[in-house]
Amino acid sequence: MPDRNLEFGKFGARGIKGYEAAARQLDRLAGFIATPVTQRRGMLARLHYLTRTERAKAAARAAGLTVTDRTLKRWADGRVTPSKKNLARLETAYLTVRRQNVARHLLQRLNRQGRGTRVEFHPLNQSQVPRPRQRDVSFRSLNVRRWDRMVAAWAADDDAAMDEAWFTGITVDLGSDYGSYEYVMNIGFAA
Repeated sequence: MPDRNLEFGKFGARGIKGYEAAARQLDRLAGFIATPVTQRRGMLARLHYLTRTERAKAAARAAGLTVTDRTLKRWADGRVTPSKKNLARLETAYLTVRRQNVARHLLQRLNRQGRGTRVEFHPLNQSQVPRPRQRDVSFRSLNVRRWDRMVAAWAADDDAAMDEAWFTGITVDLGSDYGSYEYVMNIGFAA
């Protein structure tokens, strides 16, 4: 079984885990707020997203934003600036709630009523690997029809589950050389 490279990069290969590249693409599709949380505009946008309804507030509290409503109002009014620790909590809560809110829509977009989404696998960079040690890995394209496990793991921000869903649910359909795509330079798909 060609899976689970134990010493990736030992001979100079470069790339990232396939599930990380897929997670980056899912993040792009989710449409997060672009302005950093450290700027007032970015902080206010996240505060508005997390406090506009009672359901959103409850989800933010469940995601780790434990400050009082009074403190949130003072942040929004500009009377108090959140500490770095609270800004990190705000960012984490925002990402968690946004992923949970967008997951169902993304799943419908990616599955497309059973038709799936075309995924492009850009192989790892072997330019620094000596010629006798290079693998024969090429650009591949595959239509993925089952995104349920991958999107659920992405929404839960569970790296281990994403890795498992990627490796046993998506790349297995590439055939016998699926282990060659554990590490890639990029994953491309448009939904």
